[in-house]
Amino acid sequence: MREHIVSFLGFAFLLYLGGKLLLLALILSFTALFYYSSTTSNVNEIKTLKSTRGKSKAKIISPDLTKLQRKTPKGENIYTSNKVDFKDSPIYIFYSSLTGSSKRVASSLYEKLNEVSTNKQQEIKLLSLEDDLEDLDSYFVSIPKSEKNPNNYPLYVLILPSYESDSPIDYFLEFLEDTSQDFRIDKYPLKSLSGFTVLGLGDSESWPELFCYQSKIADKFMSKLGARRIFPLGKLCVKNNFKENTDTWINRLVDVLSDNEPFIYEKFDPEDSDFEEDDLNDDSDYDSNNEENGSDEGTLVDMEDLSGEKNKSNTSNSMLKSISNKKQMVAKNSPTFKSLTKQGYTVVGSHSGVKLCRWTKSALRGRGFCYKFAFYGIHSHRCMETTPSLSCSNKCVFCWRHGTNPVGTTWRWEVDKPDLIINGALEGHYTKIKQMRGVPGVLMDRFEEAFKVRHCALSLVGEPIFYPYINEFLGMLHEKDISSFLVCNAQHPDQLRSLNKVTQLYVSIDAPTKQELKVVDRPLFRDYWERLESCLDILRTIQSHQRTVFRLTLVKGFNMSESDVGGYANLVERGLPSLIEIKGATFCGSSEGNGNPLTMQNIPFYEECVNFVKKLNDELVSRGLDYGLATEHAHSCCFLIANKKFYIDNKWFTHIDYEKFFKLWNSGKSFDSMDYIAETPKWAYFGAKEGGFNPADTRYNRKEEKLKKKLAREANADITNVDTANGEA
Repeated sequence: MREHIVSFLGFAFLLYLGGKLLLLALILSFTALFYYSSTTSNVNEIKTLKSTRGKSKAKIISPDLTKLQRKTPKGENIYTSNKVDFKDSPIYIFYSSLTGSSKRVASSLYEKLNEVSTNKQQEIKLLSLEDDLEDLDSYFVSIPKSEKNPNNYPLYVLILPSYESDSPIDYFLEFLEDTSQDFRIDKYPLKSLSGFTVLGLGDSESWPELFCYQSKIADKFMSKLGARRIFPLGKLCVKNNFKENTDTWINRLVDVLSDNEPFIYEKFDPEDSDFEEDDLNDDSDYDSNNEENGSDEGTLVDMEDLSGEKNKSNTSNSMLKSISNKKQMVAKNSPTFKSLTKQGYTVVGSHSGVKLCRWTKSALRGRGFCYKFAFYGIHSHRCMETTPSLSCSNKCVFCWRHGTNPVGTTWRWEVDKPDLIINGALEGHYTKIKQMRGVPGVLMDRFEEAFKVRHCALSLVGEPIFYPYINEFLGMLHEKDISSFLVCNAQHPDQLRSLNKVTQLYVSIDAPTKQELKVVDRPLFRDYWERLESCLDILRTIQSHQRTVFRLTLVKGFNMSESDVGGYANLVERGLPSLIEIKGATFCGSSEGNGNPLTMQNIPFYEECVNFVKKLNDELVSRGLDYGLATEHAHSCCFLIANKKFYIDNKWFTHIDYEKFFKLWNSGKSFDSMDYIAETPKWAYFGAKEGGFNPADTRYNRKEEKLKKKLAREANADITNVDTANGEA
């Protein structure tokens, strides 16, 4: 009986508890329904807005009601006011330009803003995305503060062209997308901006389907990163009343910045909202080619209409990505192609290049070989300088290519086959050799030998290891008995890890610390230092069978102070390279065009380089590392510190036995750097009176030769004057 009573009481308690929970659920449901009805009533009272900017339209899209971060009193519209008066906000005008159109528009806006500004303390800056920004993070992750008033955050104006071929703007867009997906960075790093707007330039006649598509992508990701859009996306056609429409757009933007009226601003979660994806094809942007006279059609869009357009929009977005991903790195009709060709390059395929080295020309005339002959036995007239990837992941301050090559951190272009690149490079190289046949002083025997390339320096420009089929490319070189000297920037550890055998593997070590490397190399990767350290570990372990070389380029005032010696020694101790090349930077003319800060004051003298090399060698020896000063090429201000394993019986063996290398490679057996060494000639030793210059060649000093010719002309003139005077007498 007692058991029945206990069971009955337990069942009654469960019914009582269930009733309480049901009542609580009903209360919560009615509360939520009441809140939803009240909020919907407020939002539905937002009416069509009359534009105060002439012909531009404003399309208001209802935000997700559950994500409204700000409640509005009944009867009020959702407006946002400015934290800082636009008249006080610093204005940064960013542009990207290959042909000059964007730069001219940006300059016009810059001049107009300075003209109408009533605040003489207002900062207005004109900045090139390629040349003036050493680090995009400093502007698009961390917001720069005003120098005059740190409490005033800047306003960004982006003026961006759209190119059918690859251009620097592609890297900028890639950067914005990566930033939006990087979990290590604040979700909305640009939320502190006073605002932003984007103007796109394009060709609606020749390229209507993707007219200004890159500016649309930039506008999308700026908003996704938390920036507040203060003016509609502008789109101008360079072939349709361009000057007139540019002036109209500038005047309207200036009009917006001249007042401080509040305006509608959508609060939404960019990652979840369909608005940002669909906005790529939204027709509410300011478009000079499609504006309607006297009409203001801002409307409240029904959420069902939005979802109805979603499939169409996603299809269009897929098309945009598909087309942009299939670009050629250097298309034949692109400004980059014209620039590289003008510099003497032969562009091979869509992303490779070959160029005749000045030392090849010098060797053909018997005027000396490059430092690689003194160090490794390379005959310069039989060496081809090429690259399978013109793109680089750094923008080094000492780069002699003047920043004309593309940049990127991922391969986003069409890919050419290795055999096409090799055959095209050889053809281009031999064509340039033929052009030397009429140059005075060319030696016939060397001219004939030059048509059988024996060495390939993969160091022309860009990042050769970046090429997806680099191992197949190297294999084809070796099959043709062409040695491979591959240079990389220590920014692609995955590719380095999987690299097959090369004749000699270079890794550029341009600075001893993380801070200095950022200044000198201006890397594109955020984790550039970690990538460099990974590459050094790979050299010491997985790639220890290779003949490895650290290449140091010394730039005075950047990376060759006495305090830097210890840092370089740390890197050597970590990577344990076979050889260490130290070279003074070469000045290659004005660097204003690519934003580099170098002048002749940054180019070290021979004696300064010698002192630095001796200090580095002493530091390595003091740490018990078995290295020594081996060779030099004084003319190139270049020096070689070698591991003492190359010092055998009081002789240096830094040269390469190339026949032995190909024999070992063809055998299919494993071998290391000591299996194909050759003796180094005494004239190449460090401190030798020849200074690494081949005694069999004739030293040619251009300045001395010019002086000799000048003196000869003056002497002939004096003789002529004397003869004339005697004749008259």
